[in-house]
Amino acid sequence: MTMDQSQLEFVYDPLVYAQAVPFEALTALRAQGPVVWVDEHQLPQWPGGKGFWFVTRHAECQQALKSAKIFSSQVGGTQLRDPATPDDLVYVQQMMLNMDPPDHTRLRRMLINAFTSRAIRQLEDRIRQHAADIVDRVIAGAQSGECDFVKDIASDMPLLCLADIFGLPSEDRYLMFDWANRVIGYQDPEYAGSSRFDVSRGTPMAREALKLRPVPDADGKLPDPRSRHGMDDLYRYAHLLAEYKREHPGDDVMSILLAQIDEEGGKLTIAEFENMFWLFAVAGNETLRNAIPGGMLALLQHPAAWRELQDAPDLMPGAVEEMLRWWTPVMNFRRTAAQDTTLGGVTIGAGDKVLLSFLSANHDERVFRDPAVFDIRRDPNPHLSFGHGPHFCIGAQLAVAQMRALFTELGRRFDRFELAGDPTFLRSNFQRGVKTLPVRWQARQ
Repeated sequence: MTMDQSQLEFVYDPLVYAQAVPFEALTALRAQGPVVWVDEHQLPQWPGGKGFWFVTRHAECQQALKSAKIFSSQVGGTQLRDPATPDDLVYVQQMMLNMDPPDHTRLRRMLINAFTSRAIRQLEDRIRQHAADIVDRVIAGAQSGECDFVKDIASDMPLLCLADIFGLPSEDRYLMFDWANRVIGYQDPEYAGSSRFDVSRGTPMAREALKLRPVPDADGKLPDPRSRHGMDDLYRYAHLLAEYKREHPGDDVMSILLAQIDEEGGKLTIAEFENMFWLFAVAGNETLRNAIPGGMLALLQHPAAWRELQDAPDLMPGAVEEMLRWWTPVMNFRRTAAQDTTLGGVTIGAGDKVLLSFLSANHDERVFRDPAVFDIRRDPNPHLSFGHGPHFCIGAQLAVAQMRALFTELGRRFDRFELAGDPTFLRSNFQRGVKTLPVRWQARQ
């Protein structure tokens, strides 16, 4: 049965995902075809647009992700929503995420040494210590209790590790929490004006940067976070941190980036530097912050898997990959056809938007047997949660290392978890976010 355009509004309606992912509808779309045209109707919570091709199946998503010359990240950016102005588009095109080779390759090469397997292994002791410290704070000597898994466990892990990677003072890490909320949660009224950071506990750099925090308009809305002036406090902090790192260089990512700017004939522009900081502070935080509670939701719904992991911790690597597939924190990425082409038997015109559904691809029955089943022994598991091809997530190994360390520590220190209330989800058609996850826990004896 072919869905009409009113039935396809679920694809881009952010309110839908604040309730639950419409898996049945995605299954029906995969059966309808690998590439489906979707109009973008104007909705109260969505501005509408010129429409896009929605790629539903794993093979066609992989094909597009590998073909950067045909399916461009740069022409229109990688978000479904078009940048508001031509100037905004030009600015975001200087972010690695929104570049095509060879510029994308040039920037990626500058950072790759910080994210190799060897580099991550050198960080693993530190990551395990962060996991232990987080659990210590939750248990605090008690045998049982309740907590918000998102706030008290999941959110701090990526913030602490990003602070290590960046050489950013750990007391300033919740700046990244607020920045990520404002950017990723711009469709969600609660997150769009996020202001959790306690300035009294931050560094002088943080206090100085927050002087430039955008001010809400008469309707209480902040500027578009994808515009240059929508994140003035983030960019100010980036430059203040850069000044500090020039005086105190290290082997962190910030020092690596500065070396590329400061050397003769610098290889990195100021705008590229600002966008690189934006990318890691926001994307490096938010994706993992949602993958971790997504993994816990999987275990809460599959208690036998939790017991299996406690008894056989060596299953954790496969379990983490399955958490990433089953939850899929980044639901989609956009490409723009750079030329007339075909995909999945459909003719796509130059300039057309193409939305690659990682969420649908990760549940494609053609690749994953019983895709709705959470199977920690699933092998092979070629999920697309970190993308594929030239834009495969540079921080994937770091994210996986953090998830392994945290869930290993949880299994070691806690006997069980159970829901203590209903979780709440992010209003977004891009990030599959968990805002709250109240749990009741029992420590192991």
